[in-house]
Amino acid sequence: MDTAIEQDRERARGEEPTELKRAIGPRLLLLFIVGDILGTGVYSLTGRVASEVGGAAWAPFIVAFAIALVTAFSYLELVTKYPRAAGAALYTHKAFGIHFVTFLVAFTVMSSGITSASTASRAFAANLADGFGLDAENSNLVLVIALAFMLLVAAVNFRGVGESVKANVVLTLVELSGLLLVILVGIYAASAGRADFSRVTMFDTAGDKTTFLAITAATSLAFFAMVGFEDAVNMAEECQDPVHNFPKMMLAGIGLTGLIYVLVAIVAVALVPVGELGEGDTPLTKVVTAGLPDFPIGDIMPFIAMFAVANSALINMLMASRLIYGMARQDVLPPALGWVHPGRRTPWVAIIFTTAVAFGLIYYVSKSESEVVPALGGTTALLLLGVFTIVNIVVLVLRRDEIGRKHFRTPTVLPVIGALACFYFTLPVTGRDPIQYTIAAWLLGIGVVLWALTWAANRAFFGKKTYLREPDELAAGTPAEDDRPAGSPPRRGPIN
Repeated sequence: MDTAIEQDRERARGEEPTELKRAIGPRLLLLFIVGDILGTGVYSLTGRVASEVGGAAWAPFIVAFAIALVTAFSYLELVTKYPRAAGAALYTHKAFGIHFVTFLVAFTVMSSGITSASTASRAFAANLADGFGLDAENSNLVLVIALAFMLLVAAVNFRGVGESVKANVVLTLVELSGLLLVILVGIYAASAGRADFSRVTMFDTAGDKTTFLAITAATSLAFFAMVGFEDAVNMAEECQDPVHNFPKMMLAGIGLTGLIYVLVAIVAVALVPVGELGEGDTPLTKVVTAGLPDFPIGDIMPFIAMFAVANSALINMLMASRLIYGMARQDVLPPALGWVHPGRRTPWVAIIFTTAVAFGLIYYVSKSESEVVPALGGTTALLLLGVFTIVNIVVLVLRRDEIGRKHFRTPTVLPVIGALACFYFTLPVTGRDPIQYTIAAWLLGIGVVLWALTWAANRAFFGKKTYLREPDELAAGTPAEDDRPAGSPPRRGPIN
């Protein structure tokens, strides 16, 4: 169909015209959103959540679901109003117009991708060791496997990955199958009298924590399992009737994953004692083995988990390297980070940079006294909760911007609740491990130093200001126009 005709039809429906094909229907969009949320968190952190609150491991997942839901309402208003791929950074720029603040938001999102991928690599290593019968208690062995896995992710990233929504659907179904297996095993074990559901209502807080503090500490971990819905906003331009379909599918996707997580948590504590469940990074394998002790079906769980976390790691490292590339091409980071390999057409320096940061994180936390998966997963949640606080504020600020077409509008009270809740869960009073603040501070410190170096170089050698020229292209992997002298060769187009 002719693009101009289709764009006229979009205007008639009150939509913003786009050059992209609107090929994603409601069901495909729902699966895409569910796939974005599912992944490392529930496969590796369910036991750690239970160790904070005892048998009531479902409670932190419900709180995390509620926070994600109110924040999703804010994203829905913004994405139907400004359907562009740059997400939170673009919304922040439209609200405040301060380039350094926009950069910090973009760098925070990028950093959350690296910490999330690092979490996934450690979980992958633990599941691989468990699946092949290696010594999962050998921290050096698990560290080597995790680092080797990150190298593999970097190699795939360098080669270039052409992602498609249909491929994501296949990955989603595999991830979902593992969680449904846990739930079905729980139902079977309950019918055979092997489940103790009396544990589900027992709060058993760690140390001298109050019940409230224990739930908030556990929610800080559980929230890592709910993140991912914010990435789905990048698909709005390719959705059919996004103003009508996107809100319904986003809310349905968050609701479905929240329900699955609660059921998985209930089954987990009913089949495995909390003390045993909280040990190691493969809790769901223990659940399936306990529910079906006479069948070898538990042997496949580490491999399903490996598949789920590997997918999460690759997607997050792709996002992180492309964001670094996008910021470098807009001259707010050193230009070398924007170099593209002439053969593979991939941002090889950005890939090396993000992989090196991930290596440093994995090694540093592995050698610290903190547990790796909770420390890195908690840092991911901390970084994104900071971004979500800003997004919930931005949606209210941008109410003054009337765009003259129909879009989703969230009730005003929800962004207020979302901003307060997200901000609260970034505070030390929630019982976060201090190492999470250390990691977040180092990552953002790297960003500030790189910005400062770029600013100094731009002023000293080129006599120009450092600012984001095209904030709406940050996540698109497309170079922005620059102010080079006439006759200079054009920058390359979109990368792989």
